[in-house]
Amino acid sequence: MKIDVEKIKFDEKGLVPAIVQDARTNQVLMLAYMNGTSLAKTTETGYTWFWSRSRQELWNKGATSGNLQKVMSIDYDCDGDALLVKVEQTGPACHTGATSCFFNPLWNKGAGKNLPVPESEGLAGVLTELYRVIQEKRENGGEKSYTKYLFMSGQDKILKKVGEECTETIIASKNNDSNEVIYEMSDLWYHCLVLLAFHNISPNELLGELSGRRGKENNSKY
Repeated sequence: MKIDVEKIKFDEKGLVPAIVQDARTNQVLMLAYMNGTSLAKTTETGYTWFWSRSRQELWNKGATSGNLQKVMSIDYDCDGDALLVKVEQTGPACHTGATSCFFNPLWNKGAGKNLPVPESEGLAGVLTELYRVIQEKRENGGEKSYTKYLFMSGQDKILKKVGEECTETIIASKNNDSNEVIYEMSDLWYHCLVLLAFHNISPNELLGELSGRRGKENNSKY
């Protein structure tokens, strides 16, 4: 299929946003960016290719994870500055393991007009961003990436590190050193997030479990 790229208005960096939608359910799966080359490779191969703004390179969605996107159609909007890519999705689209990247509720009409907007640097925001970095290093980390090394070493190595960091946190607490507790617990939380990523469990799922427990009266767990 030949595409008339003159119809597409790439930005000053040569990129155009591409909204990816499930062709079967119409669910919006993700937002990524394409340049002329990735758009051409998408139409040539029949699978999505994007341009990574962080790594400054082309990437074939799902090439590492197996969560490929078979392209059914590509449309552009009335201004020609955005693409709609309908795909048949294999597995989850989001690197967190969620079906769609859009799973963080912010506001809905039925809940009222004055919903508080969560701070991006709040606990959930920090955990989500760190988890995103962990998943990114898992797929694309280089030889010097410690996170990549953990995943390549396997589950036993990850579990060993969780145990080690837990022990070091206990020792820091016994030493009654607040700075040491903060440092060691930060390492522990990081390795716990690596373990969550190993099982494709997102931080939001964990926080959802904790929130559900909080809402239960007379919960024996607390």
